[in-house]
Amino acid sequence: MENKDIFIQIDELDSRMGHIYSELGVLKQLMKELLEQNKLLTLENSQLRKILKKETESDRIHAAAVPEPDKLPGPEESKEETPQQASETEEPDANTVGEGYDNLARLYNEGFHICNVYYGHLRTEGDCLFCLSFLSK
Repeated sequence: MENKDIFIQIDELDSRMGHIYSELGVLKQLMKELLEQNKLLTLENSQLRKILKKETESDRIHAAAVPEPDKLPGPEESKEETPQQASETEEPDANTVGEGYDNLARLYNEGFHICNVYYGHLRTEGDCLFCLSFLSK
């Protein structure tokens, strides 16, 4: 074998090693993204399990407090609304306005973003300044 042939073989081997190295880099990046996604999904899953547990416990408490159907007032016992009462129920009161704020505050406390930048995404690194400034308005 001549020196020229050996040099050509080494050059081909070097180029193949470069391709393998670049493929390995791509695979490492994909693995990193999958691990990050898995961690986020695990965190979100655990938070959703906590929320579900709280809701099922509160449903049990509410179910125990609900009166039996035979003790509920029937349609003949209900009062008819006057036109003045009907117009009062159509207007939003202060409780309705505060209810939206309360819902956003509850979502934030459950670990989700409420800011316009990351709305609905899981908060993984503590408090978000955008969300906090939105809540303080």
